[in-house]
Amino acid sequence: MDNLFHRVSVRQFKDQPVEEEKIKEMLHAGMQAPSAGNQRPWVFYVVTNKDTIQALSKVSKHSACAAGAPLIIALACRKEKLSFPEKIQQDMALCAGNVWLEADNLGLGGVYLGVYPEEERMANTRAAIDLPEEYDPFCLLAIGYPARPMRPQQNRFDETRIHYIK
Repeated sequence: MDNLFHRVSVRQFKDQPVEEEKIKEMLHAGMQAPSAGNQRPWVFYVVTNKDTIQALSKVSKHSACAAGAPLIIALACRKEKLSFPEKIQQDMALCAGNVWLEADNLGLGGVYLGVYPEEERMANTRAAIDLPEEYDPFCLLAIGYPARPMRPQQNRFDETRIHYIK
C-alpha cells in the first residue's frame, strides 16, 4: 500500500526514456483492473514519438506539462461489443489508476490528463494519434523519471467524511 501514499503528480521529467519492460509492466497492471461484466473496454496507445508527444501536449490548456514526458500512454475505450457501456468511465478510471500506481512502483512519475467526455479534447487526441472511429479517447498518462525527488503527498485522511451505519 505504500505507493498509494507515495504517488504524487509529476509534471517535470528527466530526459531519459522509459524501458520497454517497465512499459509492459504498467500495461499489464492496467489490464488487471476489474471491469463491469469483464468487458475490458480499454485500448492502449504507447507514445514515445516526440512529435506526437508535442501534439498531445496541446490537447488542452492543462496538458502542456506532457511536452517533456518521454512517454504518454493514451487510453482509449472500445465503443462496440460492450456488455455494460454505461460503466465505461468506471472501468477506464480503474485501469488508469492501476497504470499510474504501477508507474510509481517502478520508480516513475506521471500526471493524469483527462480527455473524455470533453469533445474538443477528444477530437484533439483523436487527431494526434490517428485514433480509429471505433475507439473513444479517455485520458492521457504522461510518464517518466521525475526531474526531482518526489515527496510523499499530504495526509488526506479526513475522519469528518466518514459515516458509519451500524
